[in-house]
Amino acid sequence: MDRTAPVTVSQAIRDAAIQLAATSDTARLDAEVLMAHALDATRSELLLRHLAEPAPAAFGALVERRMAHEPVAYITGEQEFFGLSFRVTPAVLIPRGDSEVLVERALAALPDARRVLDCGTGSGALLLAVLANLPQAQGIGIDRSAEALAVATGNATTLGLATRARIIPADWRQPGWDEGLGRFDLVLANPPYVEAEAELAPSVRAFEPAGALFAGPDGLDDYRRLVPQLTRLLAPGGVALVEIGATQAADVTAIAGDCGFAVQVHRDLGDRPRVIELTCDP
Repeated sequence: MDRTAPVTVSQAIRDAAIQLAATSDTARLDAEVLMAHALDATRSELLLRHLAEPAPAAFGALVERRMAHEPVAYITGEQEFFGLSFRVTPAVLIPRGDSEVLVERALAALPDARRVLDCGTGSGALLLAVLANLPQAQGIGIDRSAEALAVATGNATTLGLATRARIIPADWRQPGWDEGLGRFDLVLANPPYVEAEAELAPSVRAFEPAGALFAGPDGLDDYRRLVPQLTRLLAPGGVALVEIGATQAADVTAIAGDCGFAVQVHRDLGDRPRVIELTCDP
């Protein structure tokens, strides 16, 4: 008779963290999040109630996926951003904490904003986080990817924002894309800004959507296309908040300045330039 005790949740997490150390800088956290997902529990519930239980059989397959560099958010299908939970799939970029500064600056710039546009909405994270904190506002999220639009629409519904957020197909690279949209108090954008030959972690290059990452040899192609068009999208007194790469502040500031914008650069929690705030000179 086999009297071997089953592996507990606690032991399985310890073993997985050791395995994942070669793949992830957050191996222990990854293991806990994946275990919580396997148990259909929150991470807090896992740590408080489940550590002594037998480990679920499904956990091993999740760890193997992470060992192959698949991002945890794609494995679990969700990511927290600005205190909200978003469904994510490989059709959209994973919302990152560094991007929260864009939401913070948008809310600070125009707390009375009524109309919001999000260019390249992806999961809808930027638009929906702003609308969740501006109950008087209506918003439009555009994307050229049908798969991304489906994800954003689902998130708007789940978060109770479907009546205030329109998610529609549009591509700022195409003539006439903004016909009929009108003008906005806030325009948000996290355009592609990675250089075509940039070195990226395998979890990014192999799994996240290339169309939302890469923007030509110097990573500036989409700023050159989009920023000049913002002047006709902003209402009087309006503000545009655009995410940038950590080394792109000077270049994007120059592009915006040539279009007549006054520019402020805002830094993320790592003290890297992360967002440019654009206003039209009076």
